[in-house]
Amino acid sequence: MNLEEFMSVLIWDYMWGLPMVVLILATGLYITVRTGFFQFRGFGTAMKHAFRSIFGKEEADKNDTGVLSPLEAMSTALGTTIGVGNIGGVASAIAVGGPGAVFWMWVAGLFGMIIKMSEITLAVHYRSKDQNNEAYGGPNYYMKKGIGTELNLKVIFKILSALFAFGFLLGYFINIQTYTVAEAVGNTFEIGMIPVGIVYTLALYVLISGGLKSVGRFASKLVPFMCIFYLGAGLFIIARNAPAIPGVIGLIFQSAFTGTAALGGFMGASISLAIKTGMARSVFSNEAGWGSAPMIHATAKVDHPIKQGLMGVFEVFMDTFVICTITCLVILCTGQWSSGLDGATLTLAAFETGIGSFGRIALALGVFLFGLTTSSGIYAQMEVVVRYLVGESKLKNAILTFYKWTYPIPSLAMVYIAVYMGYPGTTVWLFSDFGTALPIFANIVALLILTPKFSSLLRDYKARYLGQGKPDPDFHIFYEKEENEIAHKAK
Repeated sequence: MNLEEFMSVLIWDYMWGLPMVVLILATGLYITVRTGFFQFRGFGTAMKHAFRSIFGKEEADKNDTGVLSPLEAMSTALGTTIGVGNIGGVASAIAVGGPGAVFWMWVAGLFGMIIKMSEITLAVHYRSKDQNNEAYGGPNYYMKKGIGTELNLKVIFKILSALFAFGFLLGYFINIQTYTVAEAVGNTFEIGMIPVGIVYTLALYVLISGGLKSVGRFASKLVPFMCIFYLGAGLFIIARNAPAIPGVIGLIFQSAFTGTAALGGFMGASISLAIKTGMARSVFSNEAGWGSAPMIHATAKVDHPIKQGLMGVFEVFMDTFVICTITCLVILCTGQWSSGLDGATLTLAAFETGIGSFGRIALALGVFLFGLTTSSGIYAQMEVVVRYLVGESKLKNAILTFYKWTYPIPSLAMVYIAVYMGYPGTTVWLFSDFGTALPIFANIVALLILTPKFSSLLRDYKARYLGQGKPDPDFHIFYEKEENEIAHKAK
């Protein structure tokens, strides 16, 4: 058994096996029912809030605690979701699981909207702040405060927190971003992947040297432009191939429940593989349930956790049902899905088929920029976990400095390893799926336990801002205030 076969069995039979799929779908369904199907009934509210923030029409929040504005936080988080996962990850899902993987990606997205809203809301509610009034939060924080302290389930908190931190920090060593950029740019311009990886790494160093605020400003300016370009090019290709779209949609639904037979360079895929790849790459792309985006959103200057949580609905919708769907339709309607290509190379070939060599070149340059927003966003997310683990240790600044200046190195090393060993894109993406399974499992279980808290925050938001019920004056919007009151009473 070679490495690729071993990784395939480990990931698709165990780490991303039936139990993980059932856990994600069951949690999504549970939160959906507990919140009255809010991702559907409140979809308009979420879209309105997001677009008003984008165009500067939303009233400024009266809370100075935080680092980023709500828009900068969303742009940074969206920059990590709209990136290599849409271009390389989705293509890899189709290359492995067939067209049916697209359907299961959509299913994961439907529940992903409320899952991501839940984790962002909880991250903002349970966040902590430092002496500079800068806020930090995420799964480790709501596991500790919500599960460990409020519910007094200390053993469960410690297990989940350890699993999440260990699994998430695996991303320090297993990082797909530089490889995908090197693959796309190197193959397009016929230059070596390693030189591209080095240039990309240097650019990443320049970006992260300015810290989280620098990343936020960069993302807020670049992400909207990237989305418009990608949407425009993709829709143009789809429009040119409009007669093929009905057949493509039929193929997606048929393959989702029957599997896909071998065709051309495609080796064939079972229903099970379609479900697993669709679910895994959906979560990698939109990050719903991964626990990564909440670390960015927790830094937002916002006066109610649900306001930032609404951004999660918008993010998953844009990522899965707009960007990823366009990628899938371009790959399928141009016929490139059965070519035997995979990863970013498959998406580039589809764009080249659709609009010529200019499309491939423009997309390759776009991948470079997409990669920068993704890598810098992940850098900021991991910093939150590192901060949580080191606490107020005397070595805190030294550890954070070490992390900052070594973060891009393992990702560049993966390019060297892949080139030296001759690994195809599908094998490299298997390493990525390995790195996401543990934190997703731990985070999803935590969200399941804390769903009642999320529901109570949503009820409070509806009462305060939507006129649905009466606000409870004693309800604590932020856990920080509850902590302060407890400490005051203890004195």
